[in-house]
Amino acid sequence: MTHSVSTVRSVDLRVEPVDKLLDRVERSLQTRLDPGTVVRKRRSVGARTERDTWVRVERRPLDRISDQGWNGTESAARLEGVAQPAWQGCVVWRDADEPVMWRADETGLLPGAPVGAAVLSEEPALSEEWWRAFGASLDSLARNTTRRVATPDTVTITQELVTESIRGVFPEEIDTTVERWVPAHADLNWANMSAPVFCIFDWEDWGNAPRGLDAATLWAASLSVPALADRVRSERRHDFESRDGKLMTLFAASKILGPDAHPEDPRIEPARYLARQVIAELQTG
Repeated sequence: MTHSVSTVRSVDLRVEPVDKLLDRVERSLQTRLDPGTVVRKRRSVGARTERDTWVRVERRPLDRISDQGWNGTESAARLEGVAQPAWQGCVVWRDADEPVMWRADETGLLPGAPVGAAVLSEEPALSEEWWRAFGASLDSLARNTTRRVATPDTVTITQELVTESIRGVFPEEIDTTVERWVPAHADLNWANMSAPVFCIFDWEDWGNAPRGLDAATLWAASLSVPALADRVRSERRHDFESRDGKLMTLFAASKILGPDAHPEDPRIEPARYLARQVIAELQTG
């Protein structure tokens, strides 16, 4: 049976019943999930297993799975110098009723809890050791090589997407040509890193992206806490000062300032302020 994209339901796994889904995962991976540890997000569900591993289950429409496949967590296992949970195995299946795929990846446990929500409203207590490990992992990630292309928000990042995103919000005349593409996590926010021991997880969207994407994404997730946003910019100064890093700052800001922006989002003004500064720098070369 052929499905059209229009038949895909909008599903939020934070509220959707998941008991049958988790039962299937348990049978497929031959383990038991601890119901007291279940973490539910919009498009994924995770839980600890009886063998002290973690299983993350994601739902993704077929039209959001690119030609490179949908094995980010698995393929990230080969990255060198990056702090991440060890990948153990997976199970993948196509939904019998909808044009969507399900994937359950089993990894080692995190060395700590997630730092917080994706976007923080309070400054977290992070040690200097944490920040050093953060910087070392991002530097190492950029030194790796891959043919994968990053899919932030499940959308493949291209030069065209960068240009359209920036020009759709900032009408000023600037050259949006990306000069350097490097491996990036592509969903680097505070819910995807652990503390007090640093680790990055949820690698399903990683791949090549313009330099500075991860730094700019984390900066955007920190803007409600000015001191934290400043610390991110300080730690990744070499990214933000590069031409591509400035473009990624505008790319990240465009998601805050775009047509879908919430008028009461506290990040709007700081994003607009820095965007004006970055545009001026790009225009003067």
